[in-house]
Amino acid sequence: MEFLNSVKEVVFLGPGGSYSEMAKDFFCKNYDLNVVETPFKTITQVIEYVDKNDNILGVIPVENSIEGAVREAIDCLIKAKNLDLQYLAEYIMPIRHCLLSKNTDINSVNGLISHPQAIAQCLGFIHNKLPENIDIVKATSTAKAAVLLDEYSNDYAAIGSSKTAELYKLNILERDINDDPTNQTRFILIGKYKTSNTGNDKTSLAFSTENKPGMLLEALKVFQNYNINLSYIDSRPSKIKFGEYTFLVDFDGHVSDEIISKAIEELNSKASYFRIVGSYEKLS
Repeated sequence: MEFLNSVKEVVFLGPGGSYSEMAKDFFCKNYDLNVVETPFKTITQVIEYVDKNDNILGVIPVENSIEGAVREAIDCLIKAKNLDLQYLAEYIMPIRHCLLSKNTDINSVNGLISHPQAIAQCLGFIHNKLPENIDIVKATSTAKAAVLLDEYSNDYAAIGSSKTAELYKLNILERDINDDPTNQTRFILIGKYKTSNTGNDKTSLAFSTENKPGMLLEALKVFQNYNINLSYIDSRPSKIKFGEYTFLVDFDGHVSDEIISKAIEELNSKASYFRIVGSYEKLS
């Protein structure tokens, strides 16, 4: 993507050591970006900063294979004021939780700090490998849990990534402790740029229809008529009127493809609200 030469900064959901930072590192390496890198406290802050400033990229999580869509990200992107703000690339990252601590002996662990979702994703390990009466402390993120270890005795551990261990100089007592080894999170690179067709692309759309019988079915038939397979469909409240929804769909291909271009044009004519969320490269 030639436009990357103009990028001045990449912002991401922090703090340092988060999975979002790991995704940011992946995007920067893939696109050879050597720019200012800034963590933000919330997804909304990341999106609003990219929305308001030029030559900025953002990295946010939008979906987890276990927890589903990240509602904050989806809602904020749909309502972004600048229609040029779009998905630019996608990276699906395997989530591999580790047990981290200042000490080196897993048998000495009597306390555990982490984000509630990470704890829920590692319940089998916690029940089988850690003390039955272990003290569990909730943190706002896995990276924040690592920071909180400074406030507790050395018999406390945290759940986090290998990146977290590296950044905060913690020992990895055990790797891959999440119960589901297929746990993955989809991260998106966002910015106010146009993308080119790479031959390995995905398109995301958001649309609404009139709240009348058959209108949604008529809109979805557009994809059937053009033989376009939807890989994802979801709905979010429009936040304009109760009972009205915005629908989100993903499918393979780029808006510059002739068939997809025709389908988008027809869908737009049937929609009361329509937005191309992005047509972007799928990375691995």
